[in-house]
Amino acid sequence: MLKQACHELIIATRGRGLYPFTARVESLLEQSGFQTGTVTLHLQHTSASLLIQENADPEVCRDLERFFARLSRAGASRLRRP
Repeated sequence: MLKQACHELIIATRGRGLYPFTARVESLLEQSGFQTGTVTLHLQHTSASLLIQENADPEVCRDLERFFARLSRAGASRLRRP
């Protein structure tokens, strides 16, 4: 039998930066009781991006922050970690 669920996650942000929310998605999955399936994420903000990475090395986040700061110099000093 096909089963599906729909949830809305609101992620409060303080401007530019990386905002991990994997634990919140995992919690929703646990509550749903699903064993297998697919998670589809939709971002409704025009300047938001979804980045999927394994986070095996904390240096990866710092590398990404430096890259994005160089990519968009305006406001780069406001870049901060969650």
